[in-house]
Amino acid sequence: MSALVIHNGKIYIEKHHFEEAVLVMDGIIKAVGSNDAILAAAPRDAKLYDAKGRTVVPGFNDSHQHLQSVGENLASIQLLGADSIAEVKRRVRAFIEKNEPAAGTVLHGTGWNQDYFTDEKRVLVRTDLDDMAPENPLILERACGHILTASSSALELAGITGKTEPLPGGAIDLDENGEPTGVIRENACSQVLSIMPKETVESIMEKLCLAMDHAAECGVTSVQSMDMRPGKWRETWEAYKRVQTEAPTLRVYQQVNFMEPESFKEFINEGFKTGDGDPFLKIGPLKMFLDGSLGARTALMRKPYNDDASTCGIPTITKECLDEMIKTAQENGFSVIVHAIGDGAIDMALTAYEKVIKNGENPLRHGIVHCQITDMPMLERFKKSDILALVQPIFLHYDMTVVEDRVGKELAGTSYAFETLRKLGVHESFGTDSPVEDLNAINNLYCAVTRKNLKGQPERGFYPDECMDIYDAVDAYTYESAYAEFEENVKGRIKPGYYADMVILSQDIFTIPSDEIINTKVDATIVDGRFVYER
Repeated sequence: MSALVIHNGKIYIEKHHFEEAVLVMDGIIKAVGSNDAILAAAPRDAKLYDAKGRTVVPGFNDSHQHLQSVGENLASIQLLGADSIAEVKRRVRAFIEKNEPAAGTVLHGTGWNQDYFTDEKRVLVRTDLDDMAPENPLILERACGHILTASSSALELAGITGKTEPLPGGAIDLDENGEPTGVIRENACSQVLSIMPKETVESIMEKLCLAMDHAAECGVTSVQSMDMRPGKWRETWEAYKRVQTEAPTLRVYQQVNFMEPESFKEFINEGFKTGDGDPFLKIGPLKMFLDGSLGARTALMRKPYNDDASTCGIPTITKECLDEMIKTAQENGFSVIVHAIGDGAIDMALTAYEKVIKNGENPLRHGIVHCQITDMPMLERFKKSDILALVQPIFLHYDMTVVEDRVGKELAGTSYAFETLRKLGVHESFGTDSPVEDLNAINNLYCAVTRKNLKGQPERGFYPDECMDIYDAVDAYTYESAYAEFEENVKGRIKPGYYADMVILSQDIFTIPSDEIINTKVDATIVDGRFVYER
C-alpha cells in the first residue's frame, strides 16, 4: 500500500475553504485537514511532501482539446505565434534544415494566423508554400484547424484542380483564372490531408506520449480529447490502450467524432457507449462539428458577417443529419457535444437538443463546445434545457481583436459570456481546444478572470462585466469539467474518496492581484497519487 502526505500547504477544498494537509492512500484521497491531524493519521512509511506554504488545487481537466494533434504539433512544424509570413517561412526552412526530410516527403505544420501577421495581413497561399519548401509537398493548417493552405505539389498529389468538387460543407478557393489558390476550408481539408503518411499504432503512441508529457508540465491531469474519427479510430483506440497500460500520467475521456449516421452506427455496433472504460481511458460523447471558426469567417451566423456581407459562414452538417445523429445517440446511451461558434450554429444546436430534452432534464449531459457568439435569449435556453457549455476563455486572447469587426459591437457585448452563463446556473467547463491554443491552464484562468489578452490589454478587460471570480474559474476547470464526464463524485475536488490528482502552484492565485495570475508556474503535478512532473 502506497501512502503520500502533502503538508504545510494551502489546499483548496471549495470556495473560501482551505486545509493544510492531505493524505493519499493508493491513489485515492483518504483525508484532508490540519497538519497535525493528517500526520497523525498517516502510516509510518508514508512519503512526506512539504508544500512550503504553496497553493494546491485539484488537477486541471481540459474539457475539450485534441491530444493526438498536440503530439503531432510537437513533432512537426510549429507556427503558433508566428507574427509574419516571413517568420512562417523562416520556421519552415529551419525545420527542413534541422530534419533534412527526403525530397517528396509530405511536410505538415499548424498554428499560423494571418491576423497576427505584421508584413502582409492575408492568408497564406500556395505560392508562399512553394517558396518555403520547393522539394516537398507542404500543408500548413491555420491555428483554428478550419482552413489549411497546400503547396502546388501537395495539391497535385491530392489530385485537386480547379475542377475538383469540394466535399459537402467545404470549399476550395479559386483564383481569377479558376485555379486553386491553395486555400482549403472546412470539410474539404480532408481531401488534402489524405496525402499525409498513414498513421500506425506505434506512431500515434509516440505522439500521445509527447502530448502527455506536455500536459503534465501544464498541470493538466485529465483531458476530454477528440481523437477518434472514422477510418482510423481503431488504431487510435489501440494506441491509447497501450500507452495507458503502464503508470499512466493523464486521464483521457474520448470525444468520438462522427459526422454521418452509418459510421457512427458501425462504431456503436462495436459495443461502445459513453462511460465505457476505466479511470484512465473512457469513451465519452459523440462529437460533431456544426460550423467553423470566427477568425476564418466560417463560423455559422444568423446574419451576414459585419465585415463581409457576402457570407454567413459555412454549415458543416445539415439539420436533418444532426437530428438523426442525436436521435441515434440518445437511443444508444451516448452523450452528444457539438462544435458551435456562430450564433447560427448555436441556435441550430439548441433547437436540435430541445427536440429530445424534455422538462429541462438532460440526463445524458448533452453540451455545446465553444459557445462564442450569443445573445441573452440564447444563453437562457442553455439553462432551460440544462445544456452544458464547454468554453475556452483563452480564445479571448485572439478573438477580442476581431469579434467586433466580425459581428458588430452589440452582439460582441453578449458573447463569450462566461460569467453570465455561471450566474444562470449553466454547467460551464473550461478547455483550451489545444493545439488551437496551448494546453497552458494558467493562461486560460488568467483570460477568464481578467478578460485581457496575454499582453495585459485592454486595461479594464474586454467587456469586463463578464470577468469571473478566481474561485469560480478554478471550479469550472476542475469540478465542472468532471461533471461533463459524469465523474464529479470522484474527480475535481480534493476531498476523501476522490482521485489524488493535484497541482502545486508557485503563487497563491486566490489572493494575488488578478493581473499577476499569468506569472504563476506549475511547480508539481500529481496523478493517482504519483508525481508526474516537478519543476
